[in-house]
Amino acid sequence: MAQMEKRAAVLFDLDGTLTNPFVGISSCIRHAMEKMGRTAPDDATIRSHIGPPLQVTFATFLETSDEARIWEAVGHYRERYQDVGKFENELIPGIRETLSHCVDAGHFLSVATSKMEAYSKDIITHFDLARFFDAVHGSAPDGTNANKADLIRHIIASEGIEPENTVMIGDRLHDVAGGKANGVPAIGVLWGFGDRAELAEAGAVGIVEEPAELAVEIDRVLAAETV
Repeated sequence: MAQMEKRAAVLFDLDGTLTNPFVGISSCIRHAMEKMGRTAPDDATIRSHIGPPLQVTFATFLETSDEARIWEAVGHYRERYQDVGKFENELIPGIRETLSHCVDAGHFLSVATSKMEAYSKDIITHFDLARFFDAVHGSAPDGTNANKADLIRHIIASEGIEPENTVMIGDRLHDVAGGKANGVPAIGVLWGFGDRAELAEAGAVGIVEEPAELAVEIDRVLAAETV
């Protein structure tokens, strides 16, 4: 265990960081909203709500705090997502090279996503990314660990990694805030669903525009932590 604790760790968000899931997510949101008797928002609005837990998104779209209605919508979403939507998805070009760099550097790699863990494992396997990761962590069906701060806290505890030798990679403010809540710095990426202002305001220690820049930034942040 002592040897494991000395490994630097890199936590990767999934949606908008490793893959572009817009087609699948937007189609499943439309399906759920139709089942709920409501009209789905436009693409721009849906795009701005990719990242937070689904129950938060549907509370906003349905304009309700009624837990029963929110979880009914989540259920309709999952009906389509579990068979079809999760694979209406594209791997971000260049991300395999970044993951390979981190593996070659000896880092501990984990997926850290608000998406259900079972779906996340299916997606990682589908895109042949499982070989890069030591672990895949996501939320439970009841929403446990959907909050990024809770999720990262869970990963730290269950995997024995050290916050002071870990970096979180993500495209939304929730990734940055979740890291900060656990003493983990975050690098923001601009090919997902957030923008530079959102990531900077949340406190990202670095922001990259292209996947080719990410490996260098990971090295920089981890080196700074060990000084």
